[in-house]
Amino acid sequence: QVQLVESGGGLVQAGGSLRLSCAASGSIFNFNAMGWYRQAPGRQRELVAIINSSANTNYADSVKGRFTISRANARNTVYLQMNSLKPEDTAVYYCKLNVYASSSRRFVDYWGQGTQVTVSS
Repeated sequence: QVQLVESGGGLVQAGGSLRLSCAASGSIFNFNAMGWYRQAPGRQRELVAIINSSANTNYADSVKGRFTISRANARNTVYLQMNSLKPEDTAVYYCKLNVYASSSRRFVDYWGQGTQVTVSS
């Protein structure tokens, strides 16, 4: 069983910084990508940033230039450095791991429990 644990969330003032961490436990094979999503009250979950096995990254337009996603050498840990935070960044942030399941011959997602990020004005 794959377990993802996020940490680093909290309360910060607008303009501040925060770094989120996500560690996936267990033996991870066929790593494809890890990413961050967020969901604010009354809104749908949205992509924040993704990094794949080739270290290519993709960001939501709303966070480009402010957020940076990175990956550890173990390839099962991902970070999200968030700078110049805005109140609209307030949301629950979820970590996602995407792997290829050889047994079922398909890519599957694993999700963390989420960590709350609150940005005050």
